[in-house]
Amino acid sequence: MGSPVSAVVANLYMEFFEEEALNSARVLWKRYVDDTFCIVKKGSEKHSLDHLNSVRLSIKFTMESEEDSKLPFLDCLLKRESDGMLTSTVYRKPTHTHIDTFTLRLIILLL
Repeated sequence: MGSPVSAVVANLYMEFFEEEALNSARVLWKRYVDDTFCIVKKGSEKHSLDHLNSVRLSIKFTMESEEDSKLPFLDCLLKRESDGMLTSTVYRKPTHTHIDTFTLRLIILLL
């Protein structure tokens, strides 16, 4: 599990990393723990990923690109509309069981 301060230290380090790594090529950069949502200029995706992975050898980024104007991020499905606007809906992975935690706890308590 690690130390209780591990998440704080990791977040501080990532803030330092972001200041060093980010350049003007990005349009938007949002991070939640270890998931990052980034919008870059079309055609510069590979260059941006290579740049991020070259800053510190101990940190490796991977990239998911939108398919059919859709991109899952955390529990949201982001969709690029025809006018360029982004909309979002709740996203569930294909392996989602549709049983929430409360229901599981209730079943455990009743057994």
